Amino acid sequence: MASIQFQGKKIYYRMEGKGNPLMLLHGFAENGNLWNRQIESLRENNLLIVPDLPGSGSSEMLEGNISIEDYAEVLKALADEVILNKNFDSFCMIGHSMGGYITLAFAEKYPQLLNSFGLFHSSAYRDSEEKVAVRKKGIEFIRKNGTEAFLKTSVPNLFSEETKKEKPELITELFDIGKNISQEALIQYYEAMIKRPDRTEVLRDFEKPVLLIAGKNDTAVPLQASLEQMRMPPVSDVHVLPHSGHMGMWEEVNLSNSFLNNFLKETN
Repeated sequence: MASIQFQGKKIYYRMEGKGNPLMLLHGFAENGNLWNRQIESLRENNLLIVPDLPGSGSSEMLEGNISIEDYAEVLKALADEVILNKNFDSFCMIGHSMGGYITLAFAEKYPQLLNSFGLFHSSAYRDSEEKVAVRKKGIEFIRKNGTEAFLKTSVPNLFSEETKKEKPELITELFDIGKNISQEALIQYYEAMIKRPDRTEVLRDFEKPVLLIAGKNDTAVPLQASLEQMRMPPVSDVHVLPHSGHMGMWEEVNLSNSFLNNFLKETN
């Protein structure tokens, strides 16, 4: 893995493939390995940049009261280093869950740098009061019990009942990805997500293609909310994964890869 420096911290990323640049962002309690099932399929026609967000994987955690916008600035620095300085003037960014929140913050501030973007099991809405309360309870639980205990209770809920029955090994794999993330980093993510604003206007105002992928059985980003935001972008490519919860890139790999490849071929 290569790295850049941001505010004195090392931010690690992988770069694979060739073609038009595509940055893939993982979500909460994940790292860049989230996308391993997509990389082989996407690398033939795309230059993939797959970072570990600050505090996850190999990347160092940022200090202070961090916002979703701060994480977007990390990615701007990464894009400056590995994309925009190499004869590309724009690229595609696709984010899963929290990675989608960061993608929207980036698109809000730097729309001219994106030729397209995608939200994979993510939302442009701000947290409801109920969601804020759930996240605050999560913070309390993490502080009291630590990362591993928290993930043991939360990870299974990210998969559909069908997946939990037929592919229980995926629960273990996702737990193993997240278990080494510090409780301080998880809390920082939660606090950043709680205070993020509504960004539905970003969807409405972005004039280039937007990919929206939802899971029919997603309890983290309910289908109804996903369907509502699917009508917002002027140019959109929308899909629902029928057997997935919140982890469609693992639960329905081939269908997810097909959606991603088709979108990228049409927009590049």
